[in-house]
Amino acid sequence: MPDRLSAVDASFLYLEDDTTPMHVGGVAIFRSQRSGLDYDKVLSLIDRRLNLVPRYRQRVLQVPGRLARPVWVDDQDFDLTYHVRRSALPRPGNDEQLHELVARLMSRKLDQSRPLWEIYLVEGLSRNRTAVITKTHQAMIDGIAAVDIAQMILDTERDSEVTEGDVLWMPRPQPGTVQLLADAAADAVQRPGEIVENARATLADVTATARKVSRALDGVVSALRAAVFPAPSGPLNSPTSAQRRFAVARAKLDDLRAIRRGNTAAINDVVLAIVTTALRNWLLSRGEVVNLGTTVRAMVPVSVRSGDAESRRSYSETGTFPPDAVGNKVSAFFVDLPVGEGNPMVRLQQVSHAMRAHYESGDSVAADALVRLSGFAPPTLHALGARVANQFSDRLFNVLVTNVPGPQVPMYAAGAKMMEMFPVVPLAKNQSLSIGVTSYDGGVYFGLNADRVAMPDVNVLAAMIGEAVDEMIGTVNA
Repeated sequence: MPDRLSAVDASFLYLEDDTTPMHVGGVAIFRSQRSGLDYDKVLSLIDRRLNLVPRYRQRVLQVPGRLARPVWVDDQDFDLTYHVRRSALPRPGNDEQLHELVARLMSRKLDQSRPLWEIYLVEGLSRNRTAVITKTHQAMIDGIAAVDIAQMILDTERDSEVTEGDVLWMPRPQPGTVQLLADAAADAVQRPGEIVENARATLADVTATARKVSRALDGVVSALRAAVFPAPSGPLNSPTSAQRRFAVARAKLDDLRAIRRGNTAAINDVVLAIVTTALRNWLLSRGEVVNLGTTVRAMVPVSVRSGDAESRRSYSETGTFPPDAVGNKVSAFFVDLPVGEGNPMVRLQQVSHAMRAHYESGDSVAADALVRLSGFAPPTLHALGARVANQFSDRLFNVLVTNVPGPQVPMYAAGAKMMEMFPVVPLAKNQSLSIGVTSYDGGVYFGLNADRVAMPDVNVLAAMIGEAVDEMIGTVNA
């Protein structure tokens, strides 16, 4: 029997429309001393390693009559060159041109008749650089152990030999209509209510959705007590258009460590304080009313082991989680960022206190609870943030901020060194901005994905992130 999509993963196929493509992405910048990142080498690298992740050769097959959730089947006509594409900017391409290309690519939905991923190798960047842009549908990301396609091309050594997955791949026959219906009937016997739920989901039955939300809230109302109140209104929650803008910011990890020095704050708290400072300055630049009590609510996914006493004590005393506390459980915190506070270090203290209070009080929303509420289950924190249901984004929070620590050693692809890596976190309905943050090899990289209509000035906000770092460092050194 073919693997059937989980209810959560299938929901991302049903929820997707022209204004909310359901894929997560990334932009990695490589530099080679020779001729840049070679397309044929990358193609060969991926081809040799695809056997390690069979899902990337599979596509979604709907069950006739929508009597059950779709299944994963091998793509009989799998074409690697369709998924690994070559593109170029007019030489010498600059960062602004690259970001415009990223925005256009991220605005387009993936073809659901093919495996749900794409890679673009973008040549022509100045200073002998090559960009790799990835797109992976959230339906592909079905567990903590899931591997993103970008991870397959990275090595810790420049000249690593490609020996993995050297096996001839032969697609398994696609199940026929009779088998699909028989399997659906078997599932219906085991779960008789599911056939009705499938029909409702595919028809976008609003009433059924409301019932599911109501049932979910019954089980998590205590955890959501701090989040049920509507998020503050403002320019970050507007009707979502079909087009995007993309901008980036950079910082040094040592600078963030210097900012947190002397404070019981985690690096994640510093990141949030930097975002708070930048949002404050951006709102002021727009002429928005900002007073002492003004806040912006952020949804912040945080990976923790559990709410045990040891982890709580470590966070309370040091502002960090113990080394073995990360990765086994993911919680989503709703934090009101104090954009009305004028002192940058007081902003950091308030953010740190809010994050620590959330963690210690147990008011965080566990990932499995939010799965029942809004349909997401993360393999990484970026994917966690991306799996927020569209219809709740403007009510529960204003901006999504995901921060995922990356490797602190150089990584390579086909002999070229990766210089930078920027996440691209998708938008939900009525959400104008998502901020993804990744640290890598001593750097901290911010990727800002914004609605093209609602935030034409996302570049201004990106620049203010760098200014916020300088402001906070200046305050520390004063």
